[in-house]
Amino acid sequence: MPSGLVALLDDVSVIARAAAASVDDISVAAGKAGTKTAGVVIDDAAVTPSYVTGLSPARELPIIWSITKGSLFNKLVILLPGAILLSEFLPGAIIWILMLGGAFLSYEGAEKVMEKLGWAKHGKTVEDEIGDPAEFEKKRVAGAIRTDLILSAEIMAITLNELDLPTWWERALALALVGLVVTVAVYGAVALIVKMDDAGLHLSRQEGTASRRLGRFLLASMPRLLVALSLIGTVAMLWVGGGIIVHGTHEVGFDLLYDFAHGIEYAVKGATGALSGVLGWASYAAVSAVIGLVLGFVIALVLHKVLGVASGEAH
Repeated sequence: MPSGLVALLDDVSVIARAAAASVDDISVAAGKAGTKTAGVVIDDAAVTPSYVTGLSPARELPIIWSITKGSLFNKLVILLPGAILLSEFLPGAIIWILMLGGAFLSYEGAEKVMEKLGWAKHGKTVEDEIGDPAEFEKKRVAGAIRTDLILSAEIMAITLNELDLPTWWERALALALVGLVVTVAVYGAVALIVKMDDAGLHLSRQEGTASRRLGRFLLASMPRLLVALSLIGTVAMLWVGGGIIVHGTHEVGFDLLYDFAHGIEYAVKGATGALSGVLGWASYAAVSAVIGLVLGFVIALVLHKVLGVASGEAH
């Protein structure tokens, strides 16, 4: 009996170690895959503050919480099961879905560049007059959750494409982990951003000189931060969108874009010595962004000028 108990305990310890190793593999894979979603995450963080623009400061955090819950539902209830089914039964479709997401990112980034250059804005904007605040808030939250569904689909597709885990449940846990971390990071950052001016105003009214200076700094920094986030988000969309297209077309046998982008990267690496790694990567990212911009520009022209389609959400 004791020997049987010892054998059982030994088996349990082996299973526990295997489970621990699996959890470690999942966390590592999720971390690596999550870094590939940086462009989408930055864009999400840059876009989301616009959904509380024009509304009462008291409603900002409740609105962000509503969008956060909608985002978690999008990722964990709608997209995760579909992603696992695809990975199990139709893995070849993942690269095509990924390229659709890359094309959408390129289109969104190019449209923002076009609007900055003076082209007409399409769809609703945050400058629209607010009639019924409650109805406006409801529509704004619904619109944010719809937009989040698209961005979340891209995040899940990018993550799934980067995972190299053998079983469906490991992939599911990694996807859930990335989805949870990304959602908390994005909407936590958004909550801090939208309340930064309130914190600055509060500090600027305090008695201490240091508090007042910090408060004035936060108030002065808020507009610049939003502009910087918008710029970074646009660049990130074009870089990631173009990079997905470059990689995806190579995966399906069309090597022109891949060879062009990596040819420039290798040429820069060969000419820059000690900085070759950084400058090589930067050149590849820049070429990817230009490819994304050109592709997005073509898509925007076809949609708006040829088909007459207007984009639906706030810019």
